[in-house]
Amino acid sequence: MFTGIIEETGKVESIQPREDAIRLTLTIRKTGAGLKVGDSLAVNGCCLTVVKIASKGRAKVVQFDLLNETWNLTNLQFCRAGSLVNLERSLKAGGRLSGHFVTGHIDGMGKIIAWEQVGDDRQLQITAPENVMRYVIHKGSIALDGISLTVAKVEKVSFTIWIIPHTFDVTALKERALGAAVNLEADMIGKYVERFTAN
Repeated sequence: MFTGIIEETGKVESIQPREDAIRLTLTIRKTGAGLKVGDSLAVNGCCLTVVKIASKGRAKVVQFDLLNETWNLTNLQFCRAGSLVNLERSLKAGGRLSGHFVTGHIDGMGKIIAWEQVGDDRQLQITAPENVMRYVIHKGSIALDGISLTVAKVEKVSFTIWIIPHTFDVTALKERALGAAVNLEADMIGKYVERFTAN
């Protein structure tokens, strides 16, 4: 379980296809503190399991094995060596929930169709698949590349969010451009409400 509050960005070192998985190697710093093999780390909002750790000066080199399904359904497939990714360690029991509950299970990919600066802030419009849009509500929460954000406007096949300077500066959003794919996870509360009211 995560909160959608990004702790840092990591850098992709390499991507190595294997017979039944993709080996993703990242260099990380803050989120490497106390990290062990078998721990979970949210990478662009995807809950991944650490399979190998090595030290690199003050940084850590961490490896993950992604199933082909995870690779094909997330924007990690578009990463290259040098790409930045958003990182968050799992929520500790008793820890502060500054964002909203994020599971790390991506519902689908969206596409940036508008990305403009308005004053000091930025306005971002995303198209999303129907299975995500059904849970998007005005002033509700959504995780975009693992970032907990508030929906400012909802249209038929898209939604708009505002990005404050701090969020832009400390996340991988600064590398995103028009047409870029973003990982989306809808708020789990809407999913539970739908399930409970289905019958």
